[in-house]
Amino acid sequence: MMSGGHRPEPCCWRSTNSVLILMECSIPAAIWPDSEGWRRTVLMMHDATATAVPSRTPLQDVLQQAETSCIKCGFCLPTCPTYRLTGHEAASPRGRIDLMQAVADGDLRAHDITRQLDFCLGCRACETACPAGVEFGKLLEAGRAETHSERHGSRLGAWFQRLCLRELLPLPSLVQQVANLLYMYQASGLQRLVRASRILPHYAPTLAAMETLLPSIPTAAARRPLPVETPPIGVEQGRVVLLTGCMMPALMPEVHRATVHVLAANGYRVYVPPAQRCCGALQAHAGELTCAQQLARHNITVFEETNADWVVVNSAGCGALMKEYAHLLRHDPVFALRARALSQRVRDISEVLALAPLRQPLQPVPLRVAYDDPCHLLHGQKIRQQPRELLQQIPALQLLEVPEGGWCCGSAGIYNLTHVDTAQALLARKMAHLAAVAPQLIATGNPGCMLQLRQGVTQHGLPAEVVHPIEVLARAYGYR
Repeated sequence: MMSGGHRPEPCCWRSTNSVLILMECSIPAAIWPDSEGWRRTVLMMHDATATAVPSRTPLQDVLQQAETSCIKCGFCLPTCPTYRLTGHEAASPRGRIDLMQAVADGDLRAHDITRQLDFCLGCRACETACPAGVEFGKLLEAGRAETHSERHGSRLGAWFQRLCLRELLPLPSLVQQVANLLYMYQASGLQRLVRASRILPHYAPTLAAMETLLPSIPTAAARRPLPVETPPIGVEQGRVVLLTGCMMPALMPEVHRATVHVLAANGYRVYVPPAQRCCGALQAHAGELTCAQQLARHNITVFEETNADWVVVNSAGCGALMKEYAHLLRHDPVFALRARALSQRVRDISEVLALAPLRQPLQPVPLRVAYDDPCHLLHGQKIRQQPRELLQQIPALQLLEVPEGGWCCGSAGIYNLTHVDTAQALLARKMAHLAAVAPQLIATGNPGCMLQLRQGVTQHGLPAEVVHPIEVLARAYGYR
């Protein structure tokens, strides 16, 4: 049980024919996503057989594979942040699987489980703990697609979320235009006035959460496009194509430039196709599967033309989804095989660089560096050692292990915008553990985690800089 949270009354739980039975229980409103807390009784379950449907929904399709895998052992419970916060079965992976099965069987409406699914971070820590190998991330995305229409009502926040996911993020040029406006917003001093007025938290809490996370926007010159091709330094080791994604070119272009520099220093020829778009990860995690599939098809077509050895990704969430393009497009008669072929070539930047020892010379970086595992790298892609091994090759660098380094920081895609209280509770827990090791640098390989941790460093007064691991490597190669 996490400290500081109200411990709810025990929730009675049992499974009858794979159907969850929930008895009345109470969850604090500040944690559970219901303005009045969660007090309801769901006693709709019975032994009736589900009515046959002409075709399976995405949720039914995924459950065909996962239903028998979950053995109800509960090993996932201690690893689930929302279960640890609430102590509530419905806020656990096991409980959510039963809820999704009940919807697939027709025993519950999608509306009945929308809040429970949205309350999930999607950190996939349960997958690491699961002895049966249940791929909960795929189940969650299918479940959110099922409840999609229930989530998007007429509320301004839902409309804004839909606008960003469907219209803004898929178009890099539009993202850059928004970045230009945000740069003017900051440079003009308007940001200071808005923050001092406290208008946004009162009238637009979702927008206020976004504004709080907003980093210092780089100048237009700093956000200039990367070269389409960067030759290797020395003997060529291989050819790679870099995913630039939707937000990093606008918010963190320095991470991409450091990535290209380190890859070239290690003998890789780097291609950056200008026609690429957002990978679709944020859309898939939010249940916008149609949009995610469209973006996947586009990027597959673009990346196929490069004939590179690897598709390199420096964002954990993006890499996790691209490695699952084959699953995302499994029923597409045109792209299914192409998606599988591309997924097999997707690698995190740490995986590619770890194929061989880093090329010398490496300059000393005499700093205390805490490496914090991004959830979608550790749990989603099962990558733990490679980033640490790379950092340990840097002379004079002291690598620090963070207690509960695999615990979610609360970013979780757009979770820190839609569930601010829960995200802040998780961030406070993370910052306490980071403070205990007193780092000078905090390195993590996901842009959302970087933004969240930067907010935490500011809020908690921790004298540390939050960077991407590739930026630490770039320093060792003399790149600033």
